[in-house]
Amino acid sequence: MMIEARGLVRTFKTKRGPVQAVQGVDLDVADGEIVGFLGPNGAGKTTTMRMLATLITPTSGTATVAGCDLAKDPVGVRRRIGYVPQSGSTLPEAVAGDEVVDHARLYGVSKAKATADGQRLFDELDLPGLWRRQCKTLSGGQRRRLDIVMGLVHEPKLIFLDEPTTGLDPQARANLWEHIRGLRRRGATIFLTTHYLDEADALCDRILVIDHGRIVAAGTPEALKQQVSGDAVRLSLADRAHAPAVTRIVQTLDGAVEVETDADVVGFRVPRGGSVLPGLLRQIDAEGIELQGVEVHRPTLDDVFLTMTGRSLRDDTPAGTDEPALAPEQQKEVVA
Repeated sequence: MMIEARGLVRTFKTKRGPVQAVQGVDLDVADGEIVGFLGPNGAGKTTTMRMLATLITPTSGTATVAGCDLAKDPVGVRRRIGYVPQSGSTLPEAVAGDEVVDHARLYGVSKAKATADGQRLFDELDLPGLWRRQCKTLSGGQRRRLDIVMGLVHEPKLIFLDEPTTGLDPQARANLWEHIRGLRRRGATIFLTTHYLDEADALCDRILVIDHGRIVAAGTPEALKQQVSGDAVRLSLADRAHAPAVTRIVQTLDGAVEVETDADVVGFRVPRGGSVLPGLLRQIDAEGIELQGVEVHRPTLDDVFLTMTGRSLRDDTPAGTDEPALAPEQQKEVVA
């Protein structure tokens, strides 16, 4: 396992009293996986990632990260990982290329190799011609891609990406997706948070859903979507007077749930909606009832969030943090 964590807890002391941001998280990430760590703002995902990356100390619990014990050998963990935080990690007055080379040299990479690899990553992440530019002169999207270069330049086997595509345009997002897939093909393991559900669906082998500091769901994107109560079907009627009759027919279907009528539309969820629909339409036609339209929607990851957490991920503001709104020096660990 590249990551193996058991019972991770993180408690912060605030003026309002102790706040437990993470409440006993267990998680495993296998070598070579791309794992999405998703949850609404305040769920505990950034705090968990920061613990695994040795940026904050767990209040309790254990973890092995990239083969090193998180508590006993944090330096060993740091040597083996790459970390791209939500906020920028470059100095405004610094030259972009110098930041990349200095970062790589901290990991023992030679200056020549750091320069060659950094310039290659600049080209791959659409930053050509910016090697000698000051960081403060770069656009928001360019600075975000520079952060990602710094997280990758020392070729870590485990990469933490915290909201990696926030602020990127669609073309840059697609480019980064392909780069992430390429990293996995070369043997890297990637643990990422994102507020973009299409990103998680497209990239991740597995998804972990955290809410209120606890893991509430885990599985492949498809397996998680199958946990939602079937496909959503909407039948639009030519005459709303037939809605009660159609509702009665729908209620006889095996597995039909959430049957609702709204004027001339009858909606419900049913497993394998595509295979159920032909028989249902024959029944409705046999009753002499005319339909104006039929819609079938497969469950989405947003449906998963709604089912697991009672809220939609899209309702939250992107690029939030789940740690207390205090300066780092004000945050104190509460030791049990």
